[in-house]
Order: sequence, then structure tokens, then C-alpha cells
Amino acid sequence: MSMGSALSNALSGLNAVSRAAGVVSSNVSNAMTEGYSRRDIELSSQNLGRFGAGVTVVGIARHTDPVTTGERRIADGEVALAQSRTGFLDGFAHAMGQADEAGSITGQIVSLEKSLIEAASRPESESRLQSVLYSAQNLAEKINSAADSLMSSRMTADKDIGNTVDLLQSSLQQVVDLNVAIQQSVSSGYDSNSLLDQRQQVIDKISKIIPVKEISRENQAVSLYSPGGAILIDSKAATIEFTPVATITPDMTVVSGILSGLTINGQAVSTNADKGAIAGGSLAGLFEVRDQLIPSAQVKLDAVARDLIERFQTTDVDPTLGIAAAGLFTDSGTILDPLNEEALANRLSVNALIDPDQSGDLWKIRDGLGAVIEGEQGDSTLLIAMTEALQKSRVVVSGDFTTVERSAANLSADFYSLVEGDLLNLETGMSFSAARQESLKTIELEAGVDTDFEMQQLILIEQSYAANAKVIQTIDTLLNQLIGML
Repeated sequence: MSMGSALSNALSGLNAVSRAAGVVSSNVSNAMTEGYSRRDIELSSQNLGRFGAGVTVVGIARHTDPVTTGERRIADGEVALAQSRTGFLDGFAHAMGQADEAGSITGQIVSLEKSLIEAASRPESESRLQSVLYSAQNLAEKINSAADSLMSSRMTADKDIGNTVDLLQSSLQQVVDLNVAIQQSVSSGYDSNSLLDQRQQVIDKISKIIPVKEISRENQAVSLYSPGGAILIDSKAATIEFTPVATITPDMTVVSGILSGLTINGQAVSTNADKGAIAGGSLAGLFEVRDQLIPSAQVKLDAVARDLIERFQTTDVDPTLGIAAAGLFTDSGTILDPLNEEALANRLSVNALIDPDQSGDLWKIRDGLGAVIEGEQGDSTLLIAMTEALQKSRVVVSGDFTTVERSAANLSADFYSLVEGDLLNLETGMSFSAARQESLKTIELEAGVDTDFEMQQLILIEQSYAANAKVIQTIDTLLNQLIGML
């Protein structure tokens, strides 16, 4: 080998180890960076004619596990979906209150029952009659508050859908833009790994909204599809549209055309959280909360309000009630209309005839709402009848409850138990999905940057650099000796 060849080999080696050192330093500095994939330098021998001419850097390899990453993205979507569901149920359970809490719906029913019993023991006591009024008002207000929380949650879900769709649309466009940048980089022979990392981070963000399948295209571009078959990115980003509304009432639905559904490229798509076109992510979860979970909870809460009104809206309890006269509890001051049960929980109120602040008479709690004059102050017949009405076990005729006889307190307690049961089941499922997500993430990280290994590589790079530098130094010494001999 000539000294020229040796010098060329050593210089190419210095260039290669210099690039390798840069790759190692990049790996180490990004060891904790989310979405970063480990790099390796790719080398190849180069020849000049029949003789070796050192080494050349072919490129920088980016190590990924697309199968594991794809599974982890599905798990990301499952966790996001479960969080949407549990977030609503947890908030509504809190609005209802635990059955054993004094401030819960059940607790307020028990409080009303207690105040009726106390008033029956001393029907002449104005303070005890006042306690009955306050307990009834507190119960109505608690049910109103729970109903208001449902309406508020539904409006929040609708707003969140709009924000999520905007984020999804901009993220899809980011992927398209990165596809173009990556293709240009590859065509020009530049290192596109940083752009690939950025694209992976954006796709990870999308997969929490809608789980996606990534399909490789020419020059490292990708297309994205949902497991439900929706094309999100092919050559360009899909157009995803949704129109939020300012106010939502319980009667508003997608079927009626008042609430917006979701369209992809102008076509309406199913928002079913389990098997629709966007199934499995936070977006489907928000639609399920708005269109299924909240309306279902509203129906049951309305049934609780109806049951409460019906218990007192009968002459068996209050013989003084006239035809079409409301009892202790009313539908915004009027008698219950069984055909107008929707949003009844929002309208539930205490009869103004017993409220002094509304020109009513407190003594009518004892003597009857239809009484014209005050009766015998020691007569507790009506108070006992109202207590028994509250305690009576009866079958609820609406709300999709089972045909089991319940008292008013047991009905509300069972409703709370249903919500808590659904919440527990979802939390159990979410724990499984989160564990799977964490396991897949750990597998991804194991294939990521190992700083101990990188330090070992750096030692080898240092040794290679020293060896190549020694060759150059030796050749320099030989050339100086030759020049000195001339």
C-alpha cells in the first residue's frame, strides 16, 4: 500500500468516526426525548479501481419497531376513550353525591322523611313544618343541580369535540407537510431522521384522538387509516368537519338535526365508540358522552323526579287535592304530564302553596294543599300519609329501571349504584388498557437509547480516532524524513 493510499484511508476513517461521534452524542442528548429513535451510522468500504480507498458514510440508520409502535398507538386510543367515559361518570356521581352522604339526593330524601316524621310528632310546631319545607326545597334543588350538571357536561363535551376536531385537522395537515419535507430531504440525499421523529410525535398525538394504522409510501412518506376504515391521510389530509352549538338542552339530538355529527370529506360517519369509523379514541369518547351517556343519565334522573312527584300527587295521600292539582312536588308549578317527562329533573320544584315566600301557607303542609282554612293543629294524619308515601315501595314506570319495587330513597340509591358500577367497570377496563399501554411503551424504550451502550460506542470511536490519527502522524513523520534526505 502506498503512503497516499494509507493517508486517504486514515482521513476517511477520521471523517467516519467524526460522524459516528456526532450520532452517539445525539443519541445520548435525546435519551429522554419523547418520540426520539436511536440512530446508528452506516459505513461501507470504498474502492479506487482494484484497491481499497478507505471507508465512506452511507447514511444514518433510524431504529424503530413499527409493530410495537402501532400496538402502542391503539392502546393510547383505548386509554383516551376510557378517560372520556370515566371522566363524565365520575363527575356525575359526584353531582349526585354518595348515597350515605347527607347532601346527596338519597341523603336529601332521608332528610325529608325525617322532617316529616318529626313534624308528625308535633304537627302544631311551625318550626317543624318549616323544616319539612326546607327539606323538600333542598331535595328539589339537589335534583335540579344534578340535572344542570348533565346539561353543563353535555355542552362541555360538544365544545371539546369542536376543539378536538380542530386539533385533529391541524395535526393531519402537519403530517402531510412533514411527508413533503421528508420526501424532499430523501430525494436531495439529506438526513431526514429529525423530520421522521417529528412526524412520529404528531402521529402519536393523532392516535390518542383516533387510533391510526400507518402505511409506508414512496420516499418514506406515510398514509394514515383508522381501524374503522376512515382514510385520514393519503396524498392529502382528509377534511374533518363538526359544528358546535352554543347551548344544548336535553331534547337536542343528532337525529333531530339540531346537534352536529361528524363528516370526513363531506360524508357523515358513524361516531360509535366501539365499532365506528373513529372508534377507540378520545373523539369517539366525547361523542359517546354527549349522545349516549348523558342522555341515558338524564332519562333515569327524570324518572327519579317523576317518581317523587307521583308519590304525593294523589288524593290517597292528600284528600284535599282537586282535579289536576299538583301535590308537594310539581313540574314547574303544575301537575305532572306523563307525556312530558323529558328534562323533568330540571323543572322539579316544591309547590308554592306551602311556601310563605311565594304567598303560600306553611300550615297547608299539615292540613292539605287544597285546604281553604287552617284545620286542627294537632292533626298529623296528612304528615303521616306523606311519610308513608315516601317510604312506600313501588315500581318505577320509566327510566329503564328494573321492575323491582323501591322506596324513594332506595330508587335514588340504586341509581347512584348503577353509575358507580358503570364507573368501576370502566376503571377496571382502563387499568388493563393503561397497563398494556405501559408495557408496550416499555418495549419501545428498550429498543431506544441505552446510554451505557452509547458510552461503550464512544470509547470505540475514541480508539478508532486515535488509530487513524496515529497513521496520519506516522505518514507525516515518514514524509518529513524523506524530504530531509533530498
